[in-house]
Amino acid sequence: MIKDTLAKIEAAIARIDAADGKNKTELLALLNRLKKEVAGLPESCLGQANSVANFVQAAAHEATRGDADARMQEISRQGLSHSARRFEASHPVLVGIVDDICRMLAQIGI
Repeated sequence: MIKDTLAKIEAAIARIDAADGKNKTELLALLNRLKKEVAGLPESCLGQANSVANFVQAAAHEATRGDADARMQEISRQGLSHSARRFEASHPVLVGIVDDICRMLAQIGI
């Protein structure tokens, strides 16, 4: 499930219209780092990892909708932030990557 979610996120990021391509490139690099972190998680953490991945997918979906709704974008970012914080103590690198993704999305107005 996580691999499918990450693939969907990658496709959503590819649809982002970034004028210089730099933001899109940075988001894809962060996504690749996230993939590596998720791949190293023990099986006992997969439920929480799925939660994080699903919120990343929701945030990416809201970011790329043609009829963007600022409130839905904020809700998806908040959900992502909350689910990632649960990992903070035991998976600080994963949380750092998710935080970087959130900051990048906010910087490009999403």
